[in-house]
Amino acid sequence: MRFNSVCLASIGYLIPEVEITSDWIEQELAEQYLRLKLPVGRLEGMSGISQRRIWSDGVRLSDCSVASCRLALESSGLNPSDIGCLIHASVCREFLEPATACRVHHLLGIPPKSWVYDVSNACLGVLNGAVQIAQLIESGSIQAGLVVGTEDSRGLLKATLDQLKNDSQLTRQSIKPAFASLTIGSGSCAWLLVNSNWYRAKSSGRGADLKAAVAIARTEHHGLCQSDTDQAGAAMLPTMNTDSEMLLEAGLSTGKEAFIELLSELNWTRSQIHKSVCHQVGASHRRRILETLDLSADNDYATFSRWGNTGSVALPIALAQAIEAGFWTPETQGALLGIGSGVNSLMIGLQGGPIAVKHQEQPTNFTRIP
Repeated sequence: MRFNSVCLASIGYLIPEVEITSDWIEQELAEQYLRLKLPVGRLEGMSGISQRRIWSDGVRLSDCSVASCRLALESSGLNPSDIGCLIHASVCREFLEPATACRVHHLLGIPPKSWVYDVSNACLGVLNGAVQIAQLIESGSIQAGLVVGTEDSRGLLKATLDQLKNDSQLTRQSIKPAFASLTIGSGSCAWLLVNSNWYRAKSSGRGADLKAAVAIARTEHHGLCQSDTDQAGAAMLPTMNTDSEMLLEAGLSTGKEAFIELLSELNWTRSQIHKSVCHQVGASHRRRILETLDLSADNDYATFSRWGNTGSVALPIALAQAIEAGFWTPETQGALLGIGSGVNSLMIGLQGGPIAVKHQEQPTNFTRIP
């Protein structure tokens, strides 16, 4: 799928205020670690994740999403009235219905004549939403659209720790499916995509051209990572069962297939990819996917050690931080390498820039859910 008139204009993201270290998690599990003779430092040693962030108790997802969207709009020079589509695309949402996008749309003051809905596809949701908006722009239906997600790992972390601490039958083998749940972090991120010609005529911004996107679905692997039955709202306390080893292998093969398709769609060679950003799962996943795709780790930007795996916003935030760090420059021709449970892979080719980025620490005046 190629694009001729779409660019990523800006990114806005929030940093949750509560830091949770891997050391603290192991202290919470100290009795089980002692009983099972697990080595201290195992969690960080296996994942490469030293810390992750979570929202303050009771923070409302849609408030975080509104703040991320406002940051993206402020840095782009556009107004809510310019937006023709709003997609809320995280795993987490506030209610089964209505769509979380509805409250975000209302609080932002986006025009009534706009597309407003939720998308959910594990860690690929925001990338999926970005491609859907790009298709609307390319067709001439809209000039600009926002895709946003807010992931909240507090409930998952609490439920997993409670389950592990209270399981008297826990073994070194049965603890493995819960391992991935202890690496999850919280975050919020919005991408603003625009018609490139319209945007450059309207503002001083330029953005990076969205050149192409490809998707590969290998859904025979859908059972390798599953959360509880659907729950929503402030009482959301899910658990997640993950076969991390099998999921990694399935993700690698699916990602390799998608990467080959992306190169073909872009008519690029590997050497023409200056930089890459992978989904931020952990150290082993990053090393293996880059080896599989024959890409250099020196040209890839990683954030998981500080933020953990933040689901659908992990790669989008990593791109923003790569830009802020000067790693991804206006001259960069690069690839976004998305892989999500299911198993699906979605990869995007970006060219040029600059992409405006703005972030802030979590505000303290957010609405609390009653």
